[in-house]
Amino acid sequence: MVSAPDSTAPDYRKLHRIFAAQSAVYLGSVYGLSKSWYKNPLTNFHFRDDRQVWLQMDKAGHLFTAYQISRYTAEIYRSAGISRRQRILYGALSGFVFQTPIELLDGFSPDYGFSVSDVLANLAGSVLFAGQMLAWDELRIVPKFSGHFTGYAEMRPALLGRSGAERMLKDYNGQTYWLSVSPRSFLKGSRWPAWLCISVGYGIENMVAAEPGKSRGMGYAPYRQYYLSLDVDLTRLPIRNRFLRTMATVFNSVKIPAPAVEFAGREGIRFRPFYF
Repeated sequence: MVSAPDSTAPDYRKLHRIFAAQSAVYLGSVYGLSKSWYKNPLTNFHFRDDRQVWLQMDKAGHLFTAYQISRYTAEIYRSAGISRRQRILYGALSGFVFQTPIELLDGFSPDYGFSVSDVLANLAGSVLFAGQMLAWDELRIVPKFSGHFTGYAEMRPALLGRSGAERMLKDYNGQTYWLSVSPRSFLKGSRWPAWLCISVGYGIENMVAAEPGKSRGMGYAPYRQYYLSLDVDLTRLPIRNRFLRTMATVFNSVKIPAPAVEFAGREGIRFRPFYF
C-alpha cells in the first residue's frame, strides 16, 4: 500500500510547539525518574551485561515502549503537515531517543549499569514501527501489553512493587507482551475480518529476583510462558466518530482479555478461559 505524496505545506509553528512540548515531557520524565527510581547516589559510568535478567521480559518491555512512543509521536507529527516519510522517521527517532537518557542513568547507577541489550531492544521497537510503515504504510504486526497482579510482590515489595502502579511496572510475573496480527493484512482476498487478530504472547513465572539463579536459590523454579489467543485491532473497527477513533488508537496498545492457550515447557499446556 503506497500513500499519495503529501500536498500540504508543513506548519512550522506547530512543529516547533510539538518539539518544545516533547522536550519538556522528555526532560521532566528524566528528572522524575532520576529522583524516584535511582535510590542510591550515581557513581562512575559502567557497563552491565543483563541479557539473562528477568528471562528477557524487560527487553520485551523496552521494545514495546519504543514502538508505542514511535507510533504516538508519528501521529502527533501528522498534525504539523510534514511529509509521511518525515513523520515516520521523526517518530521512530523519538521512540529510540526518549529512552536513551534512561540507559545513560543506568550506566551511572551502582545498582544497574549501561546495557547494550536494552539499547538494542529500544532500537528494535523503533525499527518495528518504521519498517512496517515504510514497507506497507500500515501496522500489520502490533505489539500489545496485558497485566495482572500476582502474589510475588507481597513477598518482595521492595523489588516487585508496593502500590498497584509499582506492581504493574515492576512485577514481570504478571506481565505479558503480545504480537497481534490480522491474517487479512497478509491475505487481501480473505474473508477473515480485518479487525480480528491472532495474538502470540510471552510471559514468565516464579521470578522473585532479577537473576534466575537467585530465584532458584530462594526455592523457586523460573520458567517461560508462551500464549496463543485472539485479539481485536481497535483501529480497524468501522468507527466514524473522531473522538472514538482517537481512543481506539490509544487503547490499541492493550491486548483485550480473551481465552488463551498457555505453553509452559515442563508445566505443560493449559487452557486459560479468561486471560489478561
